[in-house]
Amino acid sequence: MTSAGASAQSAADWPALAYDDWADTAATLHMWTQVVGKVRMAMTPPVNHWWHVPLYVSARGLTTSPIPLDGRTFEIVFDFLDQRLRLACSDGHEESFALAPMTVAAFYRQVMDALERLGARPRIWTTPCEVENPIPFEADETHHAYDGAAAQRFWRVLVQADRTMKAFRARFLGKASPVHFFWGSFDLAETRFSGRRAPPHPGSPLAPASVSVEAYSHEESSCGFWPGAPGVAPMFYAYAYPEPAGFKDAPVRPAAAHWDTGLGEFVLAYDAVRTAADPDAALMDFFQSTYEAAADLAHWPRAELERS
Repeated sequence: MTSAGASAQSAADWPALAYDDWADTAATLHMWTQVVGKVRMAMTPPVNHWWHVPLYVSARGLTTSPIPLDGRTFEIVFDFLDQRLRLACSDGHEESFALAPMTVAAFYRQVMDALERLGARPRIWTTPCEVENPIPFEADETHHAYDGAAAQRFWRVLVQADRTMKAFRARFLGKASPVHFFWGSFDLAETRFSGRRAPPHPGSPLAPASVSVEAYSHEESSCGFWPGAPGVAPMFYAYAYPEPAGFKDAPVRPAAAHWDTGLGEFVLAYDAVRTAADPDAALMDFFQSTYEAAADLAHWPRAELERS
């Protein structure tokens, strides 16, 4: 018997995941999550740091969480167990359709039609965010692959990352983000804040300053999980903004972790965690050591911000 908060881990809890094995499905799912995420963004009151935008890991997949709709509320869920997109309203009205191979344009039409039947008529910008050569949803006949088993395997990795990141977040008393899935960058993230304002973020080619200034308005230490990209293996990551002097040279744990110059952040390969003797301990060590490097080098008031 395990005590409260403890868990018996097995190799099956951390499934193998190689981006190139499901690249086409990942690209399609990325666009599908953008459709649903933009609905949430359009219909949810704005929250600092764009926290009204992401999705969340649930017991069945990814969810928007409740979205206001007149005097009601509704939720959209990617159910990766039953392989359906579910739209449930507080008045008992439900809509759903199968998650199966289809173009982004077809998925977009089905989502909008289901929302119309719920009485929701969101106005969204249909151009995808944070991707190169974006194709508007209604015109995207390019991305159409969907392997349900691969999508479910990805979600099972998110379940483990979400669980561990929430345990890490619980150690912090200061301002901290939820653990949430950003559909633009297609990653799971969690952020701690020192409480001090940060210099304006300059933005990047895929995330302009109009977005980044709000996202990075305060000094932060962030960590997360990214499933990778073509030719890039899945990884956990950690970075600081603004980056304090000496950060990239700080000693971090475990031994497999290192600074990636191209990404500008510390990375730890997912496979290094999955195959570790104690995956939870290896991952927590990575999160803790990279946070300590950021907080110490930037002189955060750690005694005021952390649980003993």
